[in-house]
Amino acid sequence: MNTAKSAIVTGGERGIGKAIVGLLETKGFHVSVLGLDLELAKELPPSVDFIQCDVSQFDAVEKAIDNICSKTSRLDALICNAGIADPGTKEIDFCSPEDWKRVIEVNLGGPFYCAKAATPYLRQAKGSIVNIASIRGIRSEANTFAYTASKGGLISLTHSLAASLGPSIRVNSVSPGWILTGDDYTPTPEDHSQHWSGRVGKAEDVAQMVAYLVSDKAEFITGQDFVVDGGVSKKLSYV
Repeated sequence: MNTAKSAIVTGGERGIGKAIVGLLETKGFHVSVLGLDLELAKELPPSVDFIQCDVSQFDAVEKAIDNICSKTSRLDALICNAGIADPGTKEIDFCSPEDWKRVIEVNLGGPFYCAKAATPYLRQAKGSIVNIASIRGIRSEANTFAYTASKGGLISLTHSLAASLGPSIRVNSVSPGWILTGDDYTPTPEDHSQHWSGRVGKAEDVAQMVAYLVSDKAEFITGQDFVVDGGVSKKLSYV
């Protein structure tokens, strides 16, 4: 039987998810990724198993997780990172029901489906779930209805799962703020200075929090949301 710890990361082929994958590998986890982008998946380490899967489809999620766990013989950590902002970042007159449904299905439905499929395996290992939410779940920006609602819902789903699956499974969420994820935008000095930390966040900042939460050192922590935003959401700001 494989005794190495095993983790599944959704959306692990890019950005925050990719940073989580890399850090968990250094911590001794065998990591499997559920994602959609086959081209980006080629950039993952060869030791990482990539399964193409739309997390908004429960049957596909269940099949993928069952296949992973049949090979690894255990599951210690599930990190639900896959999420989209668009379609739907539009004024309400132009935000269609289809836009709304797609974001909710991926960002909120996906973590529930993954948790449901993974629960039998996580129970056996006394493992944990970490959902990647957002400070948009507690602070709003105009015309981001579906994204904001999905992340607020994900924070609530987190403590509901913790109440329902404990004590055998711990469930927490991480809410990142402005995190650089490898896009072409270069932050200005003003961008950095508006953070109490003195800089915009990096994907590795979120990965470090996730790695701690799935470790044995966090065995007393469950049902919580951890904000990683350089202090921005605590600012009293008038424009």
